[in-house]
Amino acid sequence: MVSRRRVIQAAAALPALSFLAACGSSSEDSSRPLRVSAIPDQDPDVLTEREEAFAEYLAKKLERDVEYVAVPDYSASVAQLGTGDLDLVFYGGLTGVQARRQNPDVTIIGQRDIDEKFTSIFIASKDSGIEPVSEVAGLSAFAGKRFTFGSETSTSGRLMPSSFLAEAGVEEGDLAGEPGFSGSHDKTIELVQAGTYEGGAVNAQVWRSRLEDGTVDTEKVIAVFETPTFHDYHWILREEAEKDFGEGFAQKLKDALFAMHEDEDGKAVLDLYKAGSIIDAKPEDYARIEEAAEKLDLLG
Repeated sequence: MVSRRRVIQAAAALPALSFLAACGSSSEDSSRPLRVSAIPDQDPDVLTEREEAFAEYLAKKLERDVEYVAVPDYSASVAQLGTGDLDLVFYGGLTGVQARRQNPDVTIIGQRDIDEKFTSIFIASKDSGIEPVSEVAGLSAFAGKRFTFGSETSTSGRLMPSSFLAEAGVEEGDLAGEPGFSGSHDKTIELVQAGTYEGGAVNAQVWRSRLEDGTVDTEKVIAVFETPTFHDYHWILREEAEKDFGEGFAQKLKDALFAMHEDEDGKAVLDLYKAGSIIDAKPEDYARIEEAAEKLDLLG
C-alpha cells in the first residue's frame, strides 16, 4: 500500500489540509476520494491533527483515497454536505440536526462513546465574583454578567448552555449587553481568562484537555458548573454515498469505525478524539437537541 499526501482547495475557498492514503483497489466503486470534515470547534492545529489521522485510518481500512477538507465555520459544514462537496462530517448535536433537516436522507453513522453523556462547563473569571455551584438553579449568578458562548450553532458551547441558563431563569437578554460568540471553545476560555467576558460556556472535553495541557490559568478562570448530560457529536454520511462508493458503503464504513478500538492504529486515532470507542447512534438520540434548537429558532 502506498501513501501519498495531497493538498486540495475546499469548496468554501479555504485551503483544506487534506491528504491521505490511497490504496490500489480493484473495486468497481467510484475512484474519487471520500471527503471527510468536522465542525471547526477548537484550535485549528489540534483539529487538523485529529482529522488527518482519522482520514489516514479510513484510507487504510476502506482501501480508497480519503481527503480531509477543512471548513471555515459550522454553517459551511452543513451547506457543503448538501452540495456534495463533503461526504462524511463529524458534527455537533445541533449541526447534525440542521444537516438532517436540510438533507433528510443522510445516514447517521455513529458517535463516540463519550457522546452518549456529553456535558458543557460554565466558566467564570476570578474577578467576576461568581462561585462554583452544584445545581442548575445556581446559574442565575450569570444574570447581569458579560457572557460569551462559542459558535452560535455550537451544541455544547451555545445551545445547551442557553437552555440550562433559561432553566435557571436567565434568558440571553438578561446578560450584560449582547452575548458574545467567540467561534470556538478554546477562544471562549481565552476571552474569559483575559477578563473580556465574566463568564462563558464550553465543551467539557476541551476544558479538561486544556487543563491537562496546562494552558488554562486557574488563577484567572474557574469552572462554575458542569451541566446534566446530553447527546452531542456524531458522524453523518451524505445520502449519495451508496451511489458514489458502492452498495453497502455505509455499513462498510460503520464496520470500520465500530472496530477502531480493536487495533493499535485505531486506538491512537480514538485517543485524539478523547474516546474509547465509536458506537451506534440514531435520530431519536437528538430529540432534546432539536427541541432546544426550535425554542431558539436555530433550525430555520
